[in-house]
Amino acid sequence: MNSFIPATAIGANAPPPGATGDEIVRLVDVRRRFGATPALDGISLTARRGEIVGIIGRSGAGKSTLIRCLNGLEHADSGEIHIEGRDIAGLSENELQPLRRRIGMIFQHFNLLSAKTVEENIALPLKIAGVGKAERLARARELLDLVGLSDKAKAYPAALSGGQKQRVGIARALSARPALLLSDEATSALDPETTRSILALLKDINRKLGLTILLITHEMEVVRSIADRVAVIDAGRIVEEGAVWSVFANPQTEITASLLSTIRPQLPEHIAARLSQISGAEAILSVDLAGPAAQGALFAELSAALPHSFRLVHGGIDHIQNQPVARFFIAVPTRDETLPAKVTDFLSARSAWVEVLGYDD
Repeated sequence: MNSFIPATAIGANAPPPGATGDEIVRLVDVRRRFGATPALDGISLTARRGEIVGIIGRSGAGKSTLIRCLNGLEHADSGEIHIEGRDIAGLSENELQPLRRRIGMIFQHFNLLSAKTVEENIALPLKIAGVGKAERLARARELLDLVGLSDKAKAYPAALSGGQKQRVGIARALSARPALLLSDEATSALDPETTRSILALLKDINRKLGLTILLITHEMEVVRSIADRVAVIDAGRIVEEGAVWSVFANPQTEITASLLSTIRPQLPEHIAARLSQISGAEAILSVDLAGPAAQGALFAELSAALPHSFRLVHGGIDHIQNQPVARFFIAVPTRDETLPAKVTDFLSARSAWVEVLGYDD
C-alpha cells in the first residue's frame, strides 16, 4: 500500500495525523559523534510553522551533519528530532519514508538529472511515490509558474543558467507540498545578483505557502536577507541564537562577530593598526545601536550634554527585519581622562552597546 498522500489531498501543507501545535521542527540535545570527534554536541532548536531560520557557521561546525540528521540520512547517537510532532530518531528506513516526503531539500549544486527535462526533474519525487503521470505533470507546470520558468518545461538542465537550475531544484523540492524546506548552501554556487533573486523567491514562497525554511549557510548576507531567526553553530554547539536584527546589532560571541565582519561596519584597518591599548590623544569607541535608539538624535544629544566630546570616525545604519541597526566608531579626546567613561555611560544609558577599542594619537 502506497503511503504517499496525493497532491490533491495536501493542498495547504497539511500536517500528518497526530501532529499538534505550530512547531515543525524541535531538536532536543541532539548528539552525533564520528569516532572521538563530536559533530553535534547537544543541539537544541525549534522552528515554527511559516518561520525562516538561518543556521550559520564555519566549515566543519556541524551544519552538514545537522541537516543529514534532520532528513534522516544520519542517525543521531542520542537526543530527539521531532518533525511535525513525531520523533524520527530511531525510526526504521521504511518508517522514515513518509516523513521524508514532508521535507523538501535544495542543494548547492542543484542535483538535477541531466537526461530528464525540467518538468520531469520536478515531477520525479511524485513519480517515485506512485502519483499518476497526468497529476504529477500538472503539479510540475504549477510549480514552474511559481518559480518563473513556465517556458522551460521541455528544456534540459544543460540549457539552463545556474539560477534557473536552482529554481528547478526549488520547484522539485516543493513537488510533494512539504511542511519543511531544507536549504543546504543553496546560493553558494551563484553570483550575487542571482543569489538575491533566489533569496527573494524563497521569501515569496515562504509567504505564499506558509512554508517553514531552514537555511544552512556560512553566509551572513543570506541570513540577513530573509531569515526571521538565526542560530550560530560552532564545534557542534549552538553558541548564539535570536532574532536576526538583535544578533546582528549586538553579537555575543567571538565567532558571531567574526562571521558578521564582512557585512557590519568595521574600524578601517589603517586606524585599527595604530591603536594602542595603553594611552593616546583619543579613545576609539565602537557604538552599536538598534531599534529606536538607532533612529534618534543620539549624537546630537551627546554633543549637547558633553560639548566637543567626540568626532565620528566611521559607521553606518542598516535596516534588518524593518529594524534600524547601526554601528559607529567615534573618537573621544582623553585630555580629560574621565571623558571616555562619561561618553560610555551616556550612550549605555540610552540602550547603546559601547566598547573602548583602544587609543589613537
